[in-house]
Amino acid sequence: MKELFPNIPQIRYEGKDSKNPLSFKYYDAHRVILGKTMQEHLPFAMAWWHNLCAAGTDMFGRDTADKSFGAEKGTMEHAKAKVDAGFEFMQKLGIDYFCFHDVDLVPEADDIKETNRRLDQITDYMLEKMAATGIKCLWGTANLFSNPRYMNGAGSTNSVDVYCFAAAQIKKALDLTVKLGGKGYVFWGGREGYETLLNTDMKFEQENIAALMKMAVDYGRSIGFTGDFYIEPKPKEPMKHQYDFDAATAIGFLRQYGLDKDFKMNIEANHATLAGHTFQHELRVSAINGMLGSIDANQGDLLLGWDTDEFPANVYETTLCMYEVLKAGGLTGGFNFDAKNRRPSYTAEDMAYAYILGMDTFALGLIKAAEILEDGRIDAFVRERYASFESHLGQQIRRGEATLEQLAQIADEMGAPALPASGRQEYLQSIMGEIMFR
Repeated sequence: MKELFPNIPQIRYEGKDSKNPLSFKYYDAHRVILGKTMQEHLPFAMAWWHNLCAAGTDMFGRDTADKSFGAEKGTMEHAKAKVDAGFEFMQKLGIDYFCFHDVDLVPEADDIKETNRRLDQITDYMLEKMAATGIKCLWGTANLFSNPRYMNGAGSTNSVDVYCFAAAQIKKALDLTVKLGGKGYVFWGGREGYETLLNTDMKFEQENIAALMKMAVDYGRSIGFTGDFYIEPKPKEPMKHQYDFDAATAIGFLRQYGLDKDFKMNIEANHATLAGHTFQHELRVSAINGMLGSIDANQGDLLLGWDTDEFPANVYETTLCMYEVLKAGGLTGGFNFDAKNRRPSYTAEDMAYAYILGMDTFALGLIKAAEILEDGRIDAFVRERYASFESHLGQQIRRGEATLEQLAQIADEMGAPALPASGRQEYLQSIMGEIMFR
């Protein structure tokens, strides 16, 4: 078979002093950190839609990158060429997983039966590639936002016909996820929201979304899907307000409708900042609720108010991310690079540079997060900050044995409490800096 990326060699670890741009400086797959290899800590995945489909189009200009891979776009030959390109690329980068939407894989036909036939054909070919390479599917999903039929959402649509079509797409995407051995299935509610409440029955729409998710869980379990379902929170764009605004909102929704036993969060860094949170915040909220599942690894541009899906380059942010992941005991999913090259970075080599950047940034974040945990000063400070609750009274409060009257009586007797111990934020940030740059 003709090599599609002849200018991209097998990318190898050469260490931080290497000047070879097509090498890893920090990602050493077999290096052991806290008892596991980097490859085990960081199950990286390629996003089919960005790496093999996105060609640099924006609202002001057409494609800059050639993602035809030698075939005519919009054909099954092109779908097969994307499979060849994707598996060659993942092998050369040492990426173990991929993620997909249904319509990333094949051109969508006017008739859903024909689309499904095409999906069956291409996934048969993907299974051959997976068997030959050992590359696996991390998660699948259905694109329920691009087609005009989803202008008012899928689960939240005002059309029962569109709702049925969404259900059909989800059913097929679940079939494909199971067929490809996917570990998870994602709901991203890109259009599950509203532009104005003047024409919206919010309760009606959320009940319908929950019903669709419940049907998906029931069907998935009936065909042998044992993995996690994920919600990927995002506050806005393309809708003005989306119902899965952030992790806390999505978790509350899942609990309200009895879906919390089957679902976890797929947290995206760029979506966290759009919601006015840090990436670390969204990971912590998910973890303390037992719902940290998978991660979309990217970053946004804080000077721009939309989802820029940039490859992660901020080591401080990936360090704090890996600090949360390590403390949570790892992920049930992985690290999917839901990221795309900048429009002027249009060559195949640029694709490789981007993934090297992302993988090295997370690898260095892992190294530094492990150093923070091994150093122990930050965790020790946090424990000490709450030490007063280790007292007999504090333990009574924590066990739910104290009463309001009892605590009021103690307050009356003490007069006024001393100020709490200092939070020492700047001291803790100096520890971070010391570890980050040593």
